[in-house]
Amino acid sequence: MRTLLATIIGLAVTAFANPATAYVIQITTSIPVTSTADEAQLKHAVDSMMGDVLNHAIAFAPTVVTVQHTRVVGDRIYILLLIADEDGEETMKKLAGEAPTASDSPGEGEPSGGGDRY
Repeated sequence: MRTLLATIIGLAVTAFANPATAYVIQITTSIPVTSTADEAQLKHAVDSMMGDVLNHAIAFAPTVVTVQHTRVVGDRIYILLLIADEDGEETMKKLAGEAPTASDSPGEGEPSGGGDRY
């Protein structure tokens, strides 16, 4: 009887759940170092790369695009992008509000098991 009741409750929760429609993705892309001979070439290469990512790699209309990290490896410049739609942007703001600030004590907000922060 308990199993049947648990199954019914689980199905009811699943049936009435409202799925999240926020999109937040992280994409790594690259451009050749040779395309960075001067500032105009670099700007053109980055604009072209951003156009390719926004037009071909994602299937939603982004409202925020941020560069998270760049790194030169060999003959390529790797760029890590964070892209979100309007709902994803709101979710990121909420998560950023929950993150501990610099004024918080070191152990505050961490699980009791400790762990490393990355």
